[in-house]
Amino acid sequence: MIITVTPASMTDRDAARELLWGLRLTQPRITQVWADSAYAGQLVNWPDDRLWTTLRTVTRPRGAKGFIVLPRRWKVERTIGWVMNARRNVRDYERLPQHSEAQLNGALITVMTRRLIRRGRTGHWARKPPAAR
Repeated sequence: MIITVTPASMTDRDAARELLWGLRLTQPRITQVWADSAYAGQLVNWPDDRLWTTLRTVTRPRGAKGFIVLPRRWKVERTIGWVMNARRNVRDYERLPQHSEAQLNGALITVMTRRLIRRGRTGHWARKPPAAR
């Protein structure tokens, strides 16, 4: 996961260009990116033209009322929820964007290592007994 922390004066669309460019440099095998409908417009064609990446926006169905779970979007919301479990990320106390980025990276590293440890953990009762000779 790539995290980009930008100043409040930068628009999300400008930050998305920077993020997509960094994604292309670090993960060249990724060819499709999902985004919120706020990123529609000129930004949709920009990755196709310059980065050979498809940007697809998730839009709300027409005529829908009330809360609706949008496809792909719940993954982002879930990840933000995991990051906010680290108490320091709930409030932004950092002075520099690089410090905030480091805090988010640390929280995501913690989440991933806990998930990896949990997957690999099995009790001694779950192991197969050695084969009899």
